[in-house]
Amino acid sequence: MTQSPIMKPKRCAVYCRVSSDEGLNQSFNSIDAQKEAGHAFIKSQAHEGWITVPDDYDDPAYSGGNMERPALQRLLRDIELGKVDMIVIYKIDRLSRSLADFAKMVEIFDRTGVSFSAVTQQINSATSMGRLMLNVLLSFAQFEREVTSERIRDKLAASKAKGMFMGGPVPLGYRVENRRLLVVPEDAALVQRMFSDFVADPFITGMVQRYIAEGIKTRKGRLFSKQTLYQILHNRIYLGEITHKGQSHPGLHERIIDQSLWDAVHALLGVDRKVRHSKNFHRKSPPALLRGLVYAPNGNRMVPSYTVKTSAGGKRYRYYADLQYVRFGKSDETFGSINAEQLEGIVVQQVLQALQSPASIQAVWDAVQAMPHPMDEADVVLAMRNLGAIWPSLFPEEQSRIVNLLIRRVQFTADAIEIQWHPMGWQALVGEFQPNSIGAELAEME
Repeated sequence: MTQSPIMKPKRCAVYCRVSSDEGLNQSFNSIDAQKEAGHAFIKSQAHEGWITVPDDYDDPAYSGGNMERPALQRLLRDIELGKVDMIVIYKIDRLSRSLADFAKMVEIFDRTGVSFSAVTQQINSATSMGRLMLNVLLSFAQFEREVTSERIRDKLAASKAKGMFMGGPVPLGYRVENRRLLVVPEDAALVQRMFSDFVADPFITGMVQRYIAEGIKTRKGRLFSKQTLYQILHNRIYLGEITHKGQSHPGLHERIIDQSLWDAVHALLGVDRKVRHSKNFHRKSPPALLRGLVYAPNGNRMVPSYTVKTSAGGKRYRYYADLQYVRFGKSDETFGSINAEQLEGIVVQQVLQALQSPASIQAVWDAVQAMPHPMDEADVVLAMRNLGAIWPSLFPEEQSRIVNLLIRRVQFTADAIEIQWHPMGWQALVGEFQPNSIGAELAEME
């Protein structure tokens, strides 16, 4: 008598997902229903060798429009480890509503020999017809998701056009109740003071320093920065308006700032813009030579900045300033600022001196000898000296690139400026000046 072949078990994992958390606190919810149906389906296929893996994979309140779901990621990892042979889902859109994501998953399934099946849709990815039906159903799922997104966007635009507050950070001076902004009197008084202070003295740094001295902070307990104050001064919500994609609509909320005060503030802000865009201001200015390299003695990064003096015809003065100074103004903890041209001149002089220094040339020569195609010593010396000679004629962008290649950090100390060099910077730079290096690259491409 012929014995029937032993059937290899198929380890089946049940994956469940719902998009919202509504009803999840009930004793028997949608996730439970999907899971029960999945286990019953696996049990019905026991004659085919289907068995359930010890763990389930549940993603409550996660969208099917992307793959950023913890249980799905855990399932994919277990598939890669060879722990799963079959995925069982309630409906195909529980797995994904995106064709692009579905294609990525199918690639993983094909590579690992895993198939999947839906409880309520007679689909099995192991057959060509099943794959066709999967693509059709997923196309409709993605279409449904995109139509839903369009409806949400249209509803958002329509609601804002009616003056409703539709989410986002609640502006200082208000609280939200039933999609409507309600005035918080004490916060509203602070906002009114900010507008009035700016009209009295349109110097944001001075305002920041005064508020820090008075201990005035945001609702989250943070210090007011210049950026935060500028955002408040430009927020049309305080005029009683709701904005959407550059358009303003009358809001349902009460205004905090009257039109005359708003106009006075923005007349002063407009003067600043005119200065910044005057003929003496070059909007496409050369890059700051030491951007990202300069540090104050207190360890704070120093960032490029500038000021425009109307008394000098709108002339622009560049400097590097302590980042904390830029944000909150000068204090005992900040370093302040330093003239950019002077600092850059000192650093460039150090670079040019290093190019001529016998010690630097020797160090570069020692490093170049370890290269796969070393240059002659004469070529190394010539390349470094030539760079020093042509430096003034290089474009600012090229000067900045070379400085960043050679220098790791420009550190201010109590009484000096310390330059920290990149260990391999000189070798990398000299390699660019090797004779016929471009011709060799072209030959390799051919």
